[in-house]
Amino acid sequence: MIYIDDHIMDYDLRQSLTEVSAQRREQALRYRHERDQRLSVAAYRLLQHALQTEYGIQQPPVLAYGTNGKPMLAEWPYIHFSLSHCREAAACVVSDKPVGIDIESIDHYDEAVAAQVMSSAELRKIHASPSPQMAFTRLWTMKESLYKLTGGDPGADIPQLLAKSEQYDFDTILLPHCVCTVCQRKNLHNPD
Repeated sequence: MIYIDDHIMDYDLRQSLTEVSAQRREQALRYRHERDQRLSVAAYRLLQHALQTEYGIQQPPVLAYGTNGKPMLAEWPYIHFSLSHCREAAACVVSDKPVGIDIESIDHYDEAVAAQVMSSAELRKIHASPSPQMAFTRLWTMKESLYKLTGGDPGADIPQLLAKSEQYDFDTILLPHCVCTVCQRKNLHNPD
């Protein structure tokens, strides 16, 4: 299930810091700017809410880190999740299967950046779109959500990251100022 909070300035940060784990509180307070603290806490609060809603877990979860720093729930390793945030919103997805999520602000389209991170086929899609910044952001969130799902390969060829995307399902949500994409491996049933 996907959870998004695009009202990050509407909650009491001080109160929320008392309701998250000490681990997350410390992590959030490392940020110098209040907005970044709010985003860190908001993403964690979404995880707390998801765990309460879907699994009845009441206590603030403690995170452990696996391969390539991929976070997991220390006490419930069978529950998979992913967190993300951008300037305007925080997002969380929880599943019984490995999952990745990314949320990004829709910014001005920068051709030079796109040329570095997109394949030629993706660049053609972006150029053909009536909204290049939206098309770029959607493709970028697909790449990031896949990267988070797989635990990320620091040496990955970013332009070619979606070359084998037929193995994955992508679910994209368009918000007024953001794009959010969730990635999961496809269920390939063997008929035997």
